[in-house]
Amino acid sequence: MRQEIRIAGFGGQGIISMGILLAVAAGKYEGKEVAQTQSYGPEARGGACKTEVVLADGEIDYIKALHPDFLVVMSQPALDKYVSGIDPEGATLVVDETLVQNVPANIKKLVKVPATKIA
Repeated sequence: MRQEIRIAGFGGQGIISMGILLAVAAGKYEGKEVAQTQSYGPEARGGACKTEVVLADGEIDYIKALHPDFLVVMSQPALDKYVSGIDPEGATLVVDETLVQNVPANIKKLVKVPATKIA
C-alpha cells in the first residue's frame, strides 16, 4: 500500500524536519519503504516551503506525491496553494488552527491543531 503525505507552511516552522522525522520513523520502526523530498524558497525564514513523504510496503516507483492522502498545512497561503490537490472526500487535512482560518467547507476529514499556540 502506498501513502502520500504533503506538509507545507513557512520556513522556520519545522516543515522539513517533520518530513524527515516521519520518513525516518516509518522506515526504521515500521519497516516501510520511504521517499522524502523537499522544496523551499531562498529565504532563510518566512518563505514558503513544503516536504512530501511517500510510504509504501513495496518499492516506490515515483518519489513525489501525486494525490496526497494527508495534507498538513501550517499557514493559510500553504492551504490556499495545495488544498486543490487533495480529494475532499478521502484525504485528511490537518491545519494549524492558529494560522489557518479559511478551510473549504467541502473537506470531510479535517483535524485542527493549535500548533503555533502550543509551540
